[in-house]
Formats: sequence, structure tokens, C-alpha cells
Amino acid sequence: MPKNRNTFSSLTSRLLHAGWRRVQEAGAVTPERPGRLRFGRIGEGTRLAFPQGTVFGEPWIELGHHCIIGEQVTLTAGMMPDLDLGPEPILRLGDGVVLGRGSHVIADTKITIGSDTYCGPYVYITSTNHSYDDPHEPVGKQWPRMEPVEIGPGCWLGTGAVILPGARLGRNVVVAAGAVVRGEVPDHSVVAGAPARIVRSWTEEAGWLPPLRTPAPVPIPDGMTSEQLLALAELEES
Repeated sequence: MPKNRNTFSSLTSRLLHAGWRRVQEAGAVTPERPGRLRFGRIGEGTRLAFPQGTVFGEPWIELGHHCIIGEQVTLTAGMMPDLDLGPEPILRLGDGVVLGRGSHVIADTKITIGSDTYCGPYVYITSTNHSYDDPHEPVGKQWPRMEPVEIGPGCWLGTGAVILPGARLGRNVVVAAGAVVRGEVPDHSVVAGAPARIVRSWTEEAGWLPPLRTPAPVPIPDGMTSEQLLALAELEES
């Protein structure tokens, strides 16, 4: 390939990437730039990355402060757009909630996600499930069942986790990647599997049972600079 063609391709690529970054910045939703979306509340520092997924029922959606909503995240309140859902919010996110790319939160009835809960990519949280009581009627045509969902503060939901209607997760619960959760999960539990079961839990008296296999990470001391951290890493490698 001629040199000038390579140069042209490289320049085109850089221009396209720069243009897409500008589109992403312009299309992000923030309290100052909500675009077409009129949430019941959107807290200071909260940002919905562009492109957004499906979003409707936003007057009944409340987002806390400093939430991070990744690209292609779906947030819905109600079974379809343009319904009157009453005076109370249907979907509430606390402060500092993170929803990873491609996640879905489908709130046909109330869903609450506690502050500082982090979700990996493609997490699915729903308050609605199909019913199949009538064996002669297509499942998709049968009236669904709806139950509220509550996720406590400080939880971590791994990639591809599914939280089903009626689930109630306590504080600082870890949900393993791909787990399917229903029912109640106590504080400080780790759940895995489909259906999810408790594989580890913590109490003040006994600590973690079964015991953790790795030592706890050492926190970075206050005031340590990035240069000091780099020098420390190089020292450990030598």
C-alpha cells in the first residue's frame, strides 16, 4: 500500500475516534445536561454514558449523587412508556451506584439499589417474571408476576448476574458472575450459582466462614503519591 494511503487511513482513524469522543461527551446525560430525559431526580455528579440504552418512565426514576451509568444501560419504570405510575418513585438508586455497560434494571414495581453498590457489565435486575400457569396459553401472553426488589448498600454484583423478582440482598453482599438470585440474602454474604446459594459469610464472632484463601489487600497509605507507588512496585519486582 502506498505511503500516502497509509497516512490518509491513519488520519481518518484519528479523526473518527476524536469525533466519536466528542459525540460521547455531548450525548452523556448529567444534571446540567439532561437532554430529553426528565428523571424524578438526578443527583449531583451523576452521569449516564452515551449511547444510553432504553430509558422510559423517568419521572418515576430517582438517581442519587455521583452515580455512574455505563453505555447501553436500560432503566425503565412501568411496563411501557407513558403510563401514570402514581405519586411515588418506582426505581431508586442511592448515592455512588455504578451500573456496568449493557446492564438492565426493569422496574415494573419498586426496585431499590442501595448506595455504593457496584454492578459489573450485563447485570440484569428485574421486578417482573413471566408466569406459565396456563399450559394452553403462550407464556408470553400470560400476565406476569411482579414483586419488589431491594439491594442493600455496598453490594457487588458480578458480570452477568441476574436478580429476580422478590430478591432482598442485605448490606455488602457479593454476587458471583452469572449467579441467579432470588429470595433473601443476609448481610456480608457471598452467593454463587444458578440458583444462587451462600458460599461464604461473615459474622462479628467468627469472621469469614469458610476462611478467605488470600490475605486482605493492604490499603494505600494516606498521602502516598503515584511516583512513590511506582517506585515501590519497581522495588518489589527487583
